Amino acid sequence: MICSMQQVSAQDPQFSQFYAAPLYLNPAFAGNTQMSRFGVNYRNQWPSISANFTTYSAYFDHYFDMINSGVGFIVLRDQEGQVGYRSTTVGAQYSYQLRLTEKLTFRPGVQVGVINTNLDFSRLTFADSFDPECQCFSNPTGESGAGSSKFIFDLSLGGVLYTENLWFGYSNYHLNQPNQSVVGTASVLNMRHSFHAGYKIPLKTGQGRPGYTRYGDERSITPTAQFKMQGPFRQLDLGVYSTLEPMVVGLQYRGIPFASANEGFSSAESLILILGYTYEKLSVGYSFDYTLSGLGIRSGGAHEISISYVLSLTDPRRPPADKLRIPCPKF
Repeated sequence: MICSMQQVSAQDPQFSQFYAAPLYLNPAFAGNTQMSRFGVNYRNQWPSISANFTTYSAYFDHYFDMINSGVGFIVLRDQEGQVGYRSTTVGAQYSYQLRLTEKLTFRPGVQVGVINTNLDFSRLTFADSFDPECQCFSNPTGESGAGSSKFIFDLSLGGVLYTENLWFGYSNYHLNQPNQSVVGTASVLNMRHSFHAGYKIPLKTGQGRPGYTRYGDERSITPTAQFKMQGPFRQLDLGVYSTLEPMVVGLQYRGIPFASANEGFSSAESLILILGYTYEKLSVGYSFDYTLSGLGIRSGGAHEISISYVLSLTDPRRPPADKLRIPCPKF
């Protein structure tokens, strides 16, 4: 049945807290805090069924004041389904911060990486393994697992245009569309396009600068949106964040509003609750995806955890970091 298929489509893993996975979202985010940053992400999708998806990510980025440049490194590992198909990505990123005007800044970015795809051949069963005497799969198979692992080169680009309160970004991952097949046939890894934008609305506190208390705690409401395309798949994330530091609460809808189901897939995918906590340089987030599609909440939805920590190593003579960094949420 697999060999008879004319085309097989697949998607990259995703994070509901996509701004808490900045280097996975857009290479232009490398160094966007104007500081050094460490971060990890974990996602477990559909944990109540055996064919669940688990994704791990770790990253580091740093901003160099003297050359207006950010560098970043990311490692991502994704395991899919019962057969243990695994994908590991290692990428290096570079971004440049260009002040167009006093209020408008543009950051282009690039990622060069390597992807290793691997199929756990031991989890597969074949007809010649079936033993009719015990009615079980106990015989050794004559099939070969050779070629079940492959390394491919990957190139990605992105950019973000932003002001103190507004941003718009675009990223294009897998620009070279590498062949990811481990069984000899062609399986192109489609380009992943992401358009992401938002606007931070400062809340009046009556204490100096709008959007902040006299102790420097942020008070804001931030509507956000992300539209993704990869091969035949389309997806829209619409949400709003309420930042009342040290707490952040976000609510998102994932799906294509008012669109009909296409090819058996529901246009409404999930409703997402995001909770975040910041303490000085540390940020910790948790989110839960409540499944709205036909798969239902019996799948277990999706759980996600993010942790990041920043170190202030910037030149104190330069403008404050919050004047230059992209004003997107931390989660």
